[in-house]
Amino acid sequence: MGSSTDKFSATMRDGLANLARRLRFAMEEGSIWLDEQRMILLHTAALGALRKELVDTLGMERARGLFTRMGFHSGMRDAELAKRLRPGHSDFGLLEVGPCLHTIEGVVRVTPVRVNIDIAAGIYDGEFLWEDSFEGDVHRQIFGQVDEPACWMQIGYATGYTSALMGRTILYREVECIACGHSHCRIIGKPMEEWEDGAAELALYQPDPVIETILELQSEVEHLRALQRSEPQPADLVGASAGFRAAWGLLERAASSNVTVLLLGETGVGKERFAQALHGISTRADKPFVAVNCAAIPDELIESELFGVEKGAFTGAHQARAGRFERANGGTLFLDELGELSASAQSKLLRVLQEGEVERVGATEARKVDVRLVAATNVDLAEAVQRGTFRKDLYYRLNVYPVTIPPLRERPDDIRPLAERFLARYGARHGKKVLGITDRALADLRHYQWPGNVRELENVIERGVILAANGGQISAEHLCLPRSTALPMDTAPRLEPGGRVPTLREAAVHGLLDHMAEQQLALGDVENVLMEAAMQRANGNMSQAARLLGITRPQLAYRWKNRHVRAGEVS
Repeated sequence: MGSSTDKFSATMRDGLANLARRLRFAMEEGSIWLDEQRMILLHTAALGALRKELVDTLGMERARGLFTRMGFHSGMRDAELAKRLRPGHSDFGLLEVGPCLHTIEGVVRVTPVRVNIDIAAGIYDGEFLWEDSFEGDVHRQIFGQVDEPACWMQIGYATGYTSALMGRTILYREVECIACGHSHCRIIGKPMEEWEDGAAELALYQPDPVIETILELQSEVEHLRALQRSEPQPADLVGASAGFRAAWGLLERAASSNVTVLLLGETGVGKERFAQALHGISTRADKPFVAVNCAAIPDELIESELFGVEKGAFTGAHQARAGRFERANGGTLFLDELGELSASAQSKLLRVLQEGEVERVGATEARKVDVRLVAATNVDLAEAVQRGTFRKDLYYRLNVYPVTIPPLRERPDDIRPLAERFLARYGARHGKKVLGITDRALADLRHYQWPGNVRELENVIERGVILAANGGQISAEHLCLPRSTALPMDTAPRLEPGGRVPTLREAAVHGLLDHMAEQQLALGDVENVLMEAAMQRANGNMSQAARLLGITRPQLAYRWKNRHVRAGEVS
């Protein structure tokens, strides 16, 4: 038993140094990162105030359960991080990440007493000393010396972390605690079945019915308030930002009327989704919704597609066919890319709006239609009128009720719910269980400018689902965003052992070394990649490439000639 504990202690020492290098203080962006998980520094006094308020509000036992569950979920998340950071490592190497994280985060200093772990066989028995536990210390300061152990969140963390690692429930108990007057805290962990009343203790890890009832009542109240304010937002329309709510509010007010709506905004902002949502809350919801992309139909066919065609009207018209206006009769017609309509089609569209009737190509009589028109364009129609490419009278007829949908870069609060919706959709479509998106990946999504808007975000998330491991998370590398627009991964200052914050140059070197170690790259490989990249950027100009690399042309020429030999290849 002693040898296994010594082995675990040795891996912990190495693990602390390795994890410390992954801790980054990104001063300019105001963030702290541990690998791809965002961290915060928080006053222990603030956590103490929160604990006291919850105890006063919920009682000691319910507050204990709430903190235990918080720790449990945090531990499970860190276990997933450990698996990602150390694929193929020993059982000891995986287990020690949890105690190391608690030590680095300033939660508690962990010393192993005995450790016996065999993940494949499902065997676990562990005992640890906790020294300088922040949770036990805070609890004693607030409530004085107590009779029951008080490191609730830390016990939940240990249980969640080890259970996720082992694939079975491992319960920990705190047998000594500084809140009870002991000199240190001591915990013991083993499978739930080996505890005399282990099943009963699982109640701490189940949601509290009283808290759930309060949350349900709050949800019902908010739902009733929302019903009083407006129609419910359609399930397929996702957004919470001020710009989104302003656009949706305008559409809600137009829903009960038949006014023509003009949706404005960049390509990919979701104009068709808004049009479908408007149709869904209108009095025409039980009638057809017909969508037409005017830019996707050739000029010579656009009129027959919109207004219909009579048999024999032109070569190939072998039978009469109703147009989109007739198919949408009683419902809503959505015309996307309206600015691409020809002059003739614009003239006929104006007549439909004014008279409520269409005339098929080749017909001599008009047909009455009852259609609510929703038009959309990313073209500046006022400017098109100035250029003479769009009819002024049609513009004024369409511009009765304009609604501008802001681009995604102006709606950062919508990125997370949209990404989660696409994650669920494409996880189901591709048959993969992806648990979520890392904090770093979400930060990159918010930082990116999204020239393709919501449509581009949807494509990025689908690609991330495909690249992510089954049962894992979408990380920043799975997003494949241009690095010039994503947040820098390895240039943020790291906390060195001893607390010193290194320079940006030193941090970049650490990042490169980490990458080389993870990818098992030799120094010659890296040099070859740098030379090839410089030559490519310089379009083969060796002098310019040498300047990019900070060496002379003869030095680069010599290295370029011998690069395959150094890499172990045959020239």
